[in-house]
Amino acid sequence: MTMPAQPSASAAQPAPLFGRRAVALLVLAAAAITAIWLWLTPPGILGKADALGYAVCHRIVERSFHVHERPLPLCARCTGIYLGVWTGLGVFAARGRLRAARLPRARLLAAMLLGVGMYGLDGLNSYLSIFARYTPPYEPHNTLRLLTGTTFGLALITIVWPVFNSLLWRAPQDAAPVRSWGELIALYALAMGAGALVLRGWPPLRAALGAISAAGVLLMFGIVGCTLILGIARRENRAARWRDLIPLALAGLAFALLVTGAIDALRYALTGTWGGFVLP
Repeated sequence: MTMPAQPSASAAQPAPLFGRRAVALLVLAAAAITAIWLWLTPPGILGKADALGYAVCHRIVERSFHVHERPLPLCARCTGIYLGVWTGLGVFAARGRLRAARLPRARLLAAMLLGVGMYGLDGLNSYLSIFARYTPPYEPHNTLRLLTGTTFGLALITIVWPVFNSLLWRAPQDAAPVRSWGELIALYALAMGAGALVLRGWPPLRAALGAISAAGVLLMFGIVGCTLILGIARRENRAARWRDLIPLALAGLAFALLVTGAIDALRYALTGTWGGFVLP
């Protein structure tokens, strides 16, 4: 009578996403890049948030919300985008769908893309309003910028996150992060609620939401960096546990800080100021 074959150690314990030497190098690189970025960017929490916003946003004073006389790190539209991103991710986590790796059904996705279209139209109207010969069909204002930005952020994370999961996990969840009209409506309601807190204008809360939205820049660049690293290192679909992601997350952070830092340096070299662009 033959004994059943025992599973090999490699089958029982999946190979880590990165080897020990690679992990050590990632930790050192991430620590060095973070230290340099912190040293070269403006002081204080909002100063660091300003540096993140500076890399992706025009930061025009008239098109931003303020805490007292200080504009938030991102303009009204970009504040909405990244609050939408964080709201979506928070809802996915609360529903246990952080490993969801499928896009929503076509009708739900089409509804979200309709919101993206509204974002684009409002942005175009707002941009053209700079020119004296253009007569806008409605007057652009920061509330609309915030709300349409939020719709874009929700669509962005709902599309990007499942695609990222499909490349990341050994066994991704074969489901979408948003599965019904009721869930979609609740998602939008929560995101608009976050926007309403910005509009309420209570300075400590508005400042906190401004810093949180700026951190969304790191999140999105980090996702891009992680995706590139997985492809270059040929480590797709190897993560089995959340702790497996620690070195990859450090690499994504380092990538995000490198990219935002490089853009900051170029913009500062061209403008000589950490402030936003000035309308003509």
